[in-house]
Amino acid sequence: MARAPLSLSAYLAFARREPAGDPIERKPRPDGRILWLHCADPARARALVQLAQRLVSQRSDFTLLLTLPGGMRAPDDVRDSILTDTAPGESPTEVAAFLNHWSPTVGLWLGQWLRPALTFEAHRRGVAMYLLDAGEPRLENKRFRLLPEPTRATLRLFDAIFAHSSVAGTRIRRQLPEDAAVIDSGPVLEEGMVRRCNEGDLEELRSTLAGRPVWLAAMIQKGELDAIVSAHRATQRLSHRLMMVLVPGSPDLAVPFRERLRAADWRVACWDDGEFPDENTQILLSEDLKELGLWYRVAPVTFMGSSLTPGFGGKNPMEPAALGSAVLYGPGVRNHLESYTRLARAGAARIVRDSASLTAALGLLTAPDQIATMAQAGWETVTESAETSDQIIAHVLDRLDEEGI
Repeated sequence: MARAPLSLSAYLAFARREPAGDPIERKPRPDGRILWLHCADPARARALVQLAQRLVSQRSDFTLLLTLPGGMRAPDDVRDSILTDTAPGESPTEVAAFLNHWSPTVGLWLGQWLRPALTFEAHRRGVAMYLLDAGEPRLENKRFRLLPEPTRATLRLFDAIFAHSSVAGTRIRRQLPEDAAVIDSGPVLEEGMVRRCNEGDLEELRSTLAGRPVWLAAMIQKGELDAIVSAHRATQRLSHRLMMVLVPGSPDLAVPFRERLRAADWRVACWDDGEFPDENTQILLSEDLKELGLWYRVAPVTFMGSSLTPGFGGKNPMEPAALGSAVLYGPGVRNHLESYTRLARAGAARIVRDSASLTAALGLLTAPDQIATMAQAGWETVTESAETSDQIIAHVLDRLDEEGI
């Protein structure tokens, strides 16, 4: 291996004087290969994990490992789905302990923040390293920023760099040799899982509900039910045939929701009990979240719950957008803020804050042209995310195949 450039050598010498942190008790390493994901921003972790999950669906011999800087925590749904660990500091002792334990085969780093010592040692050990969403790369550790700038030397350690724009790509190419693999891929963004559905149920529902306005209230929490039902009742005064599909945020809410609705004299059909909606059904209650793929296809407008009541952080709006449903949402969407912002800017989603504003937004149901415009904008936004991921995945898989990994 070639000797490290002077700037990187100076950085590594300084890092060797860094005191090692306390030993970290790590989970056992599973058998097989590790695809290591590093993200300096927990808010971006979900997008990186989604991309990696798509990649390993084509290379099933990999286990995903996500690292974030010390003191940061990945979203709970991410932590529940893959292995997570705290990224080591830049001291050789911490770096070696991390790499000795996990021994990753491939590394995907998201964003602009670099860790030269960790990257250098991973590269030295033969880990295939890829930098995603690169803009203006900087040192993650502030204590090292007064040293001779090692950014250029660190960038050379990556097998390929995916820039988040053509402008960023041009800037990065100026720092690297002509043969460096720098690809203008675009930003890595959260995607929506395309949920499946029973095609027979879909065809029968569309036939039964033909010409009837339908909207979906998805993943509704206990404190949101009154506002949702109030908006439904108010909108029914303008469209008496309107039906709402109601999906609670968790299955254990289905029974209390059903009891409250029937106590208020709503005509409720319970999908999971085998009840099919008829002309008199006002609310169709579906407790199984696996059926959301069906309801996103049936309803031209979806209110994404867990967003009016504080403490839940919202749900992924890319799922209904990917299936052609216009999106309404409350203000509490911190877990997916980037996705909601993108959809709102594109005209594919609208924020509501209470029952009255939800009622006003449901007026979309009387304006099919507006719904179609929102749905098209949502589809284009989802497609933009998928195209970037497709490009990165195809390139990484090709490189792994070439290298026999």
